[in-house]
Amino acid sequence: MDAVRVALLRDVLAGTEWLGATRRFAGALRGSVVSHGGGLLLVGTQEYEPWHLAAHLVDEAAWSGTPELAPTLVRHDARPSDPAHLAVGLGRLEAARRGETLLVVAPGEPTVPLLERVSDARRAGATLLALGPGDGELPALAHETLAVPAGAELDLDTVQHLVSAAAGENALPPPRGHRRFRDRMSRLADLLTAPPPARW
Repeated sequence: MDAVRVALLRDVLAGTEWLGATRRFAGALRGSVVSHGGGLLLVGTQEYEPWHLAAHLVDEAAWSGTPELAPTLVRHDARPSDPAHLAVGLGRLEAARRGETLLVVAPGEPTVPLLERVSDARRAGATLLALGPGDGELPALAHETLAVPAGAELDLDTVQHLVSAAAGENALPPPRGHRRFRDRMSRLADLLTAPPPARW
């Protein structure tokens, strides 16, 4: 989903609780990683790895000038032969420490082994954020939760798009008052379509 579609989705969702909820969660995510200088670990479940969220956060990190938003994707079936950005396994959760942020994305309650690793990371001082189930052990462990229950108006993938866009958007310091997403897109379009500077 590109920026234009996210903007349209926000228009459709105006007046619902989703916009405020995703922005609050994105603010907690951004605040945690920026205040600690980075160290964002992103993990899903065995059946659901948040590839798209990882890619969108990398894009938002670059676009917003906030490198701390770029996550390390922690995978259940990572192999040493995988490319470096895909070769980080669950052992990385055991090494999580104070100052790092762990974002868990799960469509349902994670397995006990994953919950144990997440709990250990929290005890070691990592900030834990959860995106997915509204109840169960994961939300109880998390410092911040955004619940996306089964049967909600939005699915987990759509909510991830809203969160990543808000994380990047909120990272931009507003020069004069709050700049809306459309204002940013308009400015970007102006920059991209402007003629090149004259050379003497």
